[in-house]
Amino acid sequence: MIQNYFNYKVKITDKPFTTDSGNKFDNTAAISFLDENKKEIAYMELGYLDKEEVYQMIDNEKNLTLDHSYIENFSLVEYRETRNIEKKTYVKIHNFSAYNTFFDARVITDFSYAEFDDEYENFENAHFLNGAVSFQSSKFNQGGLNFAYTYFNDGNVDFSGVNFGDGEVNFKNSWFGKGHKNFQDAQFGNGNVLFVNTEFNDGDVTFVNSVFNSNRVSFKVARFGEGKVGFHFARFHCKELIFERTEFGNGKVDFRTTEFADAKVSFNRAVFGDGEKLFEAAQHKGGKITFRKSIWGDGNIYFEQVELDNTSLYLDNADFGKGNLSFSKSRIYELSLKSCHLDYYVDLRLSKCHFIDLSDTVARDIIDIKPYDFPLDIGTINFAGMRLIGRIYIDWGINKVKELIYSQKNTDNRVLAEQFRILKENFSTTGKYADEDKAYVEFKRNELKADLIDAKNDKFFGRIWRYPSYAFQWLVFDKVGLYATNPLRVLTSMLFGYIFFSLLYLILPFFIDTKIVSSLGDPDKLGKIAVSFYHSAITFLTIGYGDYYPSGAFRWLSGLEGFVGLFLMSYFTVAFVRKILR
Repeated sequence: MIQNYFNYKVKITDKPFTTDSGNKFDNTAAISFLDENKKEIAYMELGYLDKEEVYQMIDNEKNLTLDHSYIENFSLVEYRETRNIEKKTYVKIHNFSAYNTFFDARVITDFSYAEFDDEYENFENAHFLNGAVSFQSSKFNQGGLNFAYTYFNDGNVDFSGVNFGDGEVNFKNSWFGKGHKNFQDAQFGNGNVLFVNTEFNDGDVTFVNSVFNSNRVSFKVARFGEGKVGFHFARFHCKELIFERTEFGNGKVDFRTTEFADAKVSFNRAVFGDGEKLFEAAQHKGGKITFRKSIWGDGNIYFEQVELDNTSLYLDNADFGKGNLSFSKSRIYELSLKSCHLDYYVDLRLSKCHFIDLSDTVARDIIDIKPYDFPLDIGTINFAGMRLIGRIYIDWGINKVKELIYSQKNTDNRVLAEQFRILKENFSTTGKYADEDKAYVEFKRNELKADLIDAKNDKFFGRIWRYPSYAFQWLVFDKVGLYATNPLRVLTSMLFGYIFFSLLYLILPFFIDTKIVSSLGDPDKLGKIAVSFYHSAITFLTIGYGDYYPSGAFRWLSGLEGFVGLFLMSYFTVAFVRKILR
């Protein structure tokens, strides 16, 4: 492929030209390619073929073998006009081949409404030196089309409405100049569609409403320049769709309402520019769509209302630049943002999602999960290893946070504790102190269980000590007062403790020699129940009037009750003041 030239000049001579395959031409076209200083940088000779000769070959239904030739101003529009054929009547072309053929035109090289009847059409290494190119509404009936290494200098290329048939369509390493590349409403058949390493350059590229029925569609390492890239309403009914390491320019990238069917879709390491990236209402029946290590530029990214009910969407290690990221009202089976840097607003208010993976992310702005005007149905969220510098908008009750965390499979208590700690700090930052307390309780519970499990690696006596320590913390710190987050719970525990000791004072004298003695001779004539509850009250509250005192084993029991009462009153004070101060 000859490219990067500034200008060219063509000289037609009457010297005969014979190709390596034996095809003979009466004249020779000598083409010189020049740089900006008019210095020749490349030179070649081709057989010269007048367009009228080509038209006559079409008239006579001859094979159209144009390999290694130079043709000026070829146009099927002109052909129809000179033959008085209706404008949109299809022109049949037989056994077409234009390998290393150079097309030159002042305005346009036109193959519109051509009907190719053989199995393979070859434009490999063809050069469209000047003017636009049109294959509008052409038919490649039996399929098989090779545009590999083809050079479209003008860049205004029209393949709209083309039926490519069932063979392979190959644009590998082809080069388009600046202009509109239009594949709107194109129909690709069962053969592979290959735009591998294709250079689209600046200008809009349109695949709107195109249909791909191929086994494999690949835009791997393709490069788009400045301009809109549109796949709006495209239908990829293929087995494999590849955009790996594809470079999109700074224009809008539009995959709205695209049907991916059940294709295996890969955008891994794709590079997007600074324009908007739209995947709104895209559909996929099931499988995987991957954007691993993709780079998204500075424009906003929209995955809103996508229909991926049975599809896993992986954006692991993606770089989202400075744009906002939205999954609002989407339905996705599994969404992975693992190890991403989320530096700007992320809308995770999905209508339905089985699992969201936010592990190892760095979140510097807002992650919005709190429902607003529609309900959310999210099964599990993984916050493990998140570095939360910004805020998560989430509600403990509405979002069912406890279920979101505990529904994680095969996650140990240490990791669960870390996730609740992250949420606890987030709730504190956002002023949701009631939710902070709930997250803190779950954090401490899982931390306590993790410490108990870790004790299995301790020595024998270390393991023995862990169990009573765990039981004490479980009872006193957790059950009695929910780690000082619930003063009413502590008050209730105080009441039960008081009743428990009162009943002991009432029941134990029936079994052992112990009693409560009145130092004043019992002037009020209190019964056994009243004495038991009264003595328990003044002991529990550490009042100590001295009108009743314990005897026997009750001395030790009363000392224990005094300690419990003092501890619980202090516990209540801490929990109460903590609530009031916040």
